[in-house]
Amino acid sequence: MSVLVLVEHAGGVFKKKSLEAVQYAANIAKATGTTVTAVAVGDADNAAMQALGQYGANKVLHTTDSRLNEFNSRAYTKVMLAAAAKEGAKVIVGLHDTVGKAVTPRLAARLKAGLVAGAVSYPDLSKGFVVKKNVFSGKAFAYVNVTSDVKVITLMPNTYPVVKGEGSATVENLDVTFEDKDFSIKVVEVSKASGSVPLSEAELVVSGGRGMKGPENWYVLEDLAKELGAALACSRPVADSHWRPHNEHVGQTGGTIRPNLYIAVGISGAIQHLAGVNGSKTIVVINKDPEAPFFKAADYGVLGDAMEIVPRLTEAVKKFKGQ
Repeated sequence: MSVLVLVEHAGGVFKKKSLEAVQYAANIAKATGTTVTAVAVGDADNAAMQALGQYGANKVLHTTDSRLNEFNSRAYTKVMLAAAAKEGAKVIVGLHDTVGKAVTPRLAARLKAGLVAGAVSYPDLSKGFVVKKNVFSGKAFAYVNVTSDVKVITLMPNTYPVVKGEGSATVENLDVTFEDKDFSIKVVEVSKASGSVPLSEAELVVSGGRGMKGPENWYVLEDLAKELGAALACSRPVADSHWRPHNEHVGQTGGTIRPNLYIAVGISGAIQHLAGVNGSKTIVVINKDPEAPFFKAADYGVLGDAMEIVPRLTEAVKKFKGQ
C-alpha cells in the first residue's frame, strides 16, 4: 500500500525536483499511515538511491535495463505499472515535467485512476482527497476531489523547499519483462543544454526580451545571473529570433518555471509569457515602457533603460556579497 513516486536522475544523481516529489509523497504517506516507495529507472547510483531515505523514501525499486537510460514513455509506464502492482499502490506521484506529463496519463488510463496534473498543495484528506492545482494558465486555482481507488498526481516543481533529514532507503531490483513494441520509439540524439543551473530547477532566474535590442547586449544579463547564481531565460520572440537557444524560452509554448525570484528585463509581459512564469514567488520587472502589462503582475517594478539599470544592479549585488 505504499505511496509510489517516480524519481528522475541525471548521471546517476537525483534531481532536486525528484527529492521534492519524494518529500511530497512522504507527507501523503504520513497522513495515510503508509510508506513511500521510489521508482528509479536506468543507471542510478546505489548510494544516491539509498540517500533518498533522507527525504522520506523507505524503499527504492530499481530497473536497470540499459535501454531505459534514454527516456521512453511506453517503457517507463510499464515499469511504473509493475511497481504499482508489486506495492499495491493507491497513490502515485510524478513530476509535472516532460517525463511526468508523458507517463502519468498512461498510468491513469491503465489503472482507471483519477489524475490531478500540476498539483501545488498537499492533498486535503479532511473532505476526501482534495488537491489544489493551477488552471487557466495559472490565473486561477481548482480544487479537485479524487474519488477513484487509485490516485495519480503530478507535482509542480519548486512548490516546496527540499529539507534533508536522516535515514536510508533499501534498494530492491524490479524485474520487468519488455516487448519490442515497448521500445518502438527510438532516441536518435540527445542534446543537453549547457549551464551551471538547470532552468527547470533554478530558484533564481534572470530573463530577457526584445527590449534587450539584440544578442550583443545579453552580456549584462549574463553578468547579473553569474553574480546571483541564477539561470538565464528568455521570451519567445528572443528564441524565435535566434538571439538565445530555445531551451531558455519560458512561456505558454515554452518552459513553465516556479523560481523564488524571477527578474524580467525588457519583456512586455504578454499573457503567453505570464502563463509560464506566474508561479514565481517574487517577480521583478525592469522595463522603460510604463505601459508594459508585466508591471501589473510584478511584485517590484523598475522603470528605466535596462542597459543602465542592470549593470548598476549587478554592482549592487557584488557589493552586497563583498560585505
